[in-house]
Amino acid sequence: MQRPVILITGCARRLGREMALELAAAGYDIAVHYRSSAADAAQLVEQLQALSGQACAFAADLADEAACEALVPAVLKQFGRLDGVVNNASLFEYDNVDSFSYASMESHWRANTGPAVLLARALHRHLLNRQQTDNDTPQTSPCVINVVDQKLWNPNPDYLSYTLSKAALDSCTTLLAQALAPQLRVCGIAPGVTLVSGSMNEAEFIQAHQLTPLRRSSTPADIARAVRFLLESPAITGTTLLVDGGQHLAGQSRDVAFITPASHSPKEN
Repeated sequence: MQRPVILITGCARRLGREMALELAAAGYDIAVHYRSSAADAAQLVEQLQALSGQACAFAADLADEAACEALVPAVLKQFGRLDGVVNNASLFEYDNVDSFSYASMESHWRANTGPAVLLARALHRHLLNRQQTDNDTPQTSPCVINVVDQKLWNPNPDYLSYTLSKAALDSCTTLLAQALAPQLRVCGIAPGVTLVSGSMNEAEFIQAHQLTPLRRSSTPADIARAVRFLLESPAITGTTLLVDGGQHLAGQSRDVAFITPASHSPKEN
């Protein structure tokens, strides 16, 4: 039995790294995508290989259409197969209605939305080609997982271009699940306050992490386990799993970074 291979975008650090370690320990080989964090990616590959798995790092700027198109062929050349993609890489830059521009919208679209379509399409084409000759029994049914954001269910106008790009990505989850079945499942995960990001400092993160019905939002380990759950759940497709401590149940007029006692406004370009 061949080990399934999963491509995780934005994998060298933070949430992607946690996903990779969780999946490698569970018997997956990992294609580690990164854009600029070459040293972190190399270190992660060593850690993954120490878990008795195979791993390799792949550099690509996913906002570049040609580079994005070349990523899956590069993974296939190295591993010979691909069984899933986790679209984790994300651009997260502040704007609002006053500072919104076409340039900001386009940069978020190219980083957060377009790559999910191209990578899912490439994986689907590989699966069609493999269908006639693949005689092994993979541990998973092939799956794409799109990382969105709980704020789509708890909207506010902060980070406007980012939010629009994630809303489009969530729609992609439905549309791609329809278009690429039965060979490929497509699911979503919506994290809550998981890591320090944007203008938030460590103290504000700790406060924000507790502003949920469960008094805790998601941790990287929570998200990594949810990714594994979806990869190993062959009856789930076309839906998004909210992993946020119930944050989406608590209406907020502003992004969580700005509602903690020590909150401060980001620079508006």
